[in-house]
Amino acid sequence: MDWKETTKNKMLRLQLPTDPRWVDVAKMSLEAILVDHAYCEQKAASSCISLILKFPEFDVMVDRLSPVVAEEWAHFEAVMQQIRKRGYRFGHPRKDAYVVQLQSFVRKGGSRTEQLTEHLLMNALIEARSCERFKLLSKNLHDEELKQFYHELMVSEAGHYVNFIQLAKTYQDPEKVEKRWKEWLDFEKEVMTHLEIRGDRMH
Repeated sequence: MDWKETTKNKMLRLQLPTDPRWVDVAKMSLEAILVDHAYCEQKAASSCISLILKFPEFDVMVDRLSPVVAEEWAHFEAVMQQIRKRGYRFGHPRKDAYVVQLQSFVRKGGSRTEQLTEHLLMNALIEARSCERFKLLSKNLHDEELKQFYHELMVSEAGHYVNFIQLAKTYQDPEKVEKRWKEWLDFEKEVMTHLEIRGDRMH
């Protein structure tokens, strides 16, 4: 059984594990990966704020995601600390080809609930992939402090993933959510199959 099959069931339902070569190149470009990670955390906080502002009538979602905004920003600050203490420089943001492709899969139109569900599932998928990559870093980096750092973030991201899925099932028929989630997972597999392996990108 190859690495894809043995790894598949250990992830948050992701259909294709990250190519092992990614962590090898990421280890050689820690400054770049940390800078990109910082921007990922900033975008995660901004995404939750955007959902709150765009769908204010969904009270449970607003109440559930408000503290997540603070958590994601705290993660941004924590990554910035890791950047500063190592003498690295915080550079400009890079285009996230992974997220751009996921955004193209968001269904347009439909009810407000259906629109919210699409965005919740996209965010869940990003959190799941981030969690998987944090796990790889926590197990393969040589820097012991960063290994522990990414282990803690992995646990947090897993919680956020569950949060988004639960919210989707709060507002939409769970069976309908599961069907759409499977479509998202299949699409993400195709994205990952053709995504360039870059050690300077978290995704």
